[in-house]
Amino acid sequence: MNFMPDAYVTCEDCNGRRYGAELDELRWHGKSIADVLQMSFEEAAKFFSFHTQLSKLMQLMVETGLGYIELGQYSPTLSGGEAQRLKLVSELAKGMPTFKERQYNKGQGNLYILEEPTIGLHLSDVERLIELLHSLVDKGHTIIVIEHHLEVIKDADYLIEIGPDGGLAGGNLLYQGKVDGIKKVKGSVTADYMS
Repeated sequence: MNFMPDAYVTCEDCNGRRYGAELDELRWHGKSIADVLQMSFEEAAKFFSFHTQLSKLMQLMVETGLGYIELGQYSPTLSGGEAQRLKLVSELAKGMPTFKERQYNKGQGNLYILEEPTIGLHLSDVERLIELLHSLVDKGHTIIVIEHHLEVIKDADYLIEIGPDGGLAGGNLLYQGKVDGIKKVKGSVTADYMS
């Protein structure tokens, strides 16, 4: 089936700013709600620096390489990699300590299980993702990553390889231990690519 392409018409009342004149006149620190929605996450992290939880959430977006996206950007305009990282940030945000936990220094460590978080990411974004994962571990969280990307595998603290192939030809535990030990395993596809 052929569909017509999406068509967008700018609202004549708000001129695409999403809010009527009465709300557009309300200002906070010199910005209206429409101005805030046009900020990038990087700008918003500074703008909301007075609020620890909001600022940290915005900073998570920046750390995952999404600092350039506007707060009010429509989700259908995101690329696959951007959408993947946005999902990651939303999950990580659920584990952020509350005000009381921060106040009494009682942050709880969370367990994150990520399946192929590098899908659709550029190598520079993979490096940012690895840095973010390290910062989470440094804060007391545990992260299990199911991944084929060699840069992520090389950076792991502990490796479990299942194989030797997928489906019916797989399912056997080939190796578990420090990453360097995989090089000695015969029949490991991963070992051939580790240097």
